[in-house]
Amino acid sequence: MKRILILALLWAGSILNVHSQELYVFTEPASNMPTKSIGARLTNEGMFNNPGFVSRTIPEVMIGFNKNLMMHAQAFLSDMDGQYRLEGGSLYGKYRFLSLDNVQSHFRAAAFGRISTSKRPTFTRDINLEGDNSGIQGGLIFTQLLHKLALSATLGYAHAFNDSEKQRAGMPEPNNMLSYSLSSGYLVLPVVYKDYRQPNFNVYFELLGKTDPGSGQSYLDLAPAIQMILNSTTRIDLGYRFQAAGNIANRYTKNMYLIRAEFNFFNVLK
Repeated sequence: MKRILILALLWAGSILNVHSQELYVFTEPASNMPTKSIGARLTNEGMFNNPGFVSRTIPEVMIGFNKNLMMHAQAFLSDMDGQYRLEGGSLYGKYRFLSLDNVQSHFRAAAFGRISTSKRPTFTRDINLEGDNSGIQGGLIFTQLLHKLALSATLGYAHAFNDSEKQRAGMPEPNNMLSYSLSSGYLVLPVVYKDYRQPNFNVYFELLGKTDPGSGQSYLDLAPAIQMILNSTTRIDLGYRFQAAGNIANRYTKNMYLIRAEFNFFNVLK
């Protein structure tokens, strides 16, 4: 039994090391976490244009049921409406339906869905299902690994639930939102992979955009980030996103830092 657990850790560790440049900071890849594993995340987001400074904390649990299916459960807490409080939660599921593998490269395609709830009042046309709005979302992810470089594209469509009790007079009423992203990740260290315990250092650059099909308003954010992976089980992310172009007013994520710690436990589900 001990030998099986060691082999499982080695296998899962090698996946995190070799494919770590797919662990994007602001988006999800088409690849999934190892089968029968559990991950725990704690994310803090700070926003500087509210006006002033506000922050959000997101505790999260991730479960890898098999090589094709995984789920996330999130809770959202922030001080955006004054006192720090629980805002709501979200369930996210991802199903990988295509895998094309070659030596030092692969292509993945996955479908995802999300349902979220939030008790925050509505202030902006932007639909953000990670704390600000209640709604549903679905979409597709395509990820290509080319040795140390990983590229990924996401296309999603979100619908916000209407709630007259949360609607503020004179504020926009968000309905539907098209989202899209293009992400790149590069494995800087180790130069040569020898052992799953080697620290990994990755750099990322992501383009994050949304368009409101009803009004035609849109925005595009640039999001550089760095990442450390320790002992193939612990991940630390640090990133910042800022608007390059757009005309959607009062966005909460317009100028936002993100810091995250993630811990993975392999082969724990039976």
